[in-house]
Amino acid sequence: MVALDPAQLVGLGGVLGAVARHLVSEAVDVEWFPLGTLAVNVLGSFALGLLAFGGWGNDVVLLLGTGACGSFTTFSSFSFQTVRLWEAGDRARSAVNALGNLAGALVALGLAWLVAGAL
Repeated sequence: MVALDPAQLVGLGGVLGAVARHLVSEAVDVEWFPLGTLAVNVLGSFALGLLAFGGWGNDVVLLLGTGACGSFTTFSSFSFQTVRLWEAGDRARSAVNALGNLAGALVALGLAWLVAGAL
């Protein structure tokens, strides 16, 4: 088996996460709301929570946590989309997007904590 250095693990995970993000966004995004970004941020928070609370080794955390979850989730797109909704005068959707990402990520992290504790 070939041992990868930390940068290679993060890079490989980043490729996997970026492709997964694209596929999820394509599958669930709708024109009137950035549902794809919300979905990846909530799913990524859950996955990262499982890794953080599950006691995985450093290599797994680098590959899947830093690399895959890091490129799967997106704070910059969430921020940009929230501001764009606000600027377009759609204040309600902007607020729903901001609160949905924050609350959804926190709930997902809490669920991951419960699941990891049960395993």
